[in-house]
Amino acid sequence: MNEQPNLEYITQLAQNSPEYKERILNIIKAEFPQEKIQFFDAYQAKDYTLAAEMTHKLKHKINIFGLAQGYEIARDFENQLKEKETTLYPKFCLILEQITTYLLAI
Repeated sequence: MNEQPNLEYITQLAQNSPEYKERILNIIKAEFPQEKIQFFDAYQAKDYTLAAEMTHKLKHKINIFGLAQGYEIARDFENQLKEKETTLYPKFCLILEQITTYLLAI
């Protein structure tokens, strides 16, 4: 995946307000790590229903950072989990790591 996270969508949401943009980012920075942990906990416990729910939440954050391919992978992985299929797990993990690294850098 050659996509890189970006803040274009967040900037549009914030209507170029630095304060609002910062509030959105702070919410994401607070929620993303918790949701990621909940996903991994559910996945490791083989609770694929909960893992799919957490993937659903994370999928929207992936979209917020402009990762269209990442969003598609997350969507497909969410559907796989509902069928107890996990072949997209490595790709999904790479996306989560990419966003984690990005959030630490901004």
